[in-house]
Amino acid sequence: MNAPPVHLSAPRYVLGESEADHTSIEDLPRKARAFGMPPEASLWGWGSVRRTAESLETLAVRSGRATLDAAGVAPSSVDCLVLCSTRFPGGPRTHARLVQDVMSRLDLDDAAFTGVTLNRCTNLLTGLRTAQALVAAGQHRRVLVVTTDRITDESERMENFALFSDGAASALVSAEAEGADGYEIVAGASAQRPRALEWTNEISPDLARDVSERVLHAVGMKLGDVDGLLHLNLYKPVVVLKERQAGFTAEQLYLDNIPRFGHCFAADPLINLVDRAAAGDVRDDGHYLLAASVPGVRVGVLLRKLPSGVAPAPAATDTWELR
Repeated sequence: MNAPPVHLSAPRYVLGESEADHTSIEDLPRKARAFGMPPEASLWGWGSVRRTAESLETLAVRSGRATLDAAGVAPSSVDCLVLCSTRFPGGPRTHARLVQDVMSRLDLDDAAFTGVTLNRCTNLLTGLRTAQALVAAGQHRRVLVVTTDRITDESERMENFALFSDGAASALVSAEAEGADGYEIVAGASAQRPRALEWTNEISPDLARDVSERVLHAVGMKLGDVDGLLHLNLYKPVVVLKERQAGFTAEQLYLDNIPRFGHCFAADPLINLVDRAAAGDVRDDGHYLLAASVPGVRVGVLLRKLPSGVAPAPAATDTWELR
């Protein structure tokens, strides 16, 4: 279908202020044995984790402010906030205070808002797709998307699929690209199997293949045309096995951040995009797939890097929304 273009601009992130070696994680050797994992850091990609004493709200504000500053837009011009977290603490009364705190500190005085939480570590990409749909439909012109998470119980920092870090990530989704760091949102898709949502189930490479096929077929591309895959920072063998089973090559993966700070909940794909670009490994007009998988769900968002300093054409283009 023919729809106005939608762009993602100024991706940014913040991490917990305290860096700690993986050996500081509570009961790591015992948990590794319980999970049947040989205690070999290089095998799993164990390195450092980042902890914070800051609140979810402060992490969200720090990242959101960085995005607004990098995009060069006034907060008053943002007409919607999509706030994501795997766990909003408390209930309706505390949720209201949390949203009030984030929006007031970001100076979003007259913006609509919505929350995304049930999608677990696909929350951010679900939020980006929601923002894209709102902009494409003309309901909003600039949507700030922020995901924020932190571990509150140190016994949960290690799971059988990842070591967790605290942090937040954000981006501006809008009709026009803003600032020098812009991408066109080319396509997006999700695939889900509700009967497989139980968290103890395995990640499905079949769902990953389904998403890739839906995204790429719609825009006439093949998997080999994707310059890079920005996935979750799970243990290295898990990422390599599942993404290679889904058809991606080793060269398309980005594993650098797994030992640097591990899994920052839903923020990983955007964090990895920022760091891949900072390393000079994102080319103008290249295509980059943000992807996240949890048991029973895969979500993907395909981006095209806009040439630096070149404003996007105002004419309509083919932007696809798939389910």
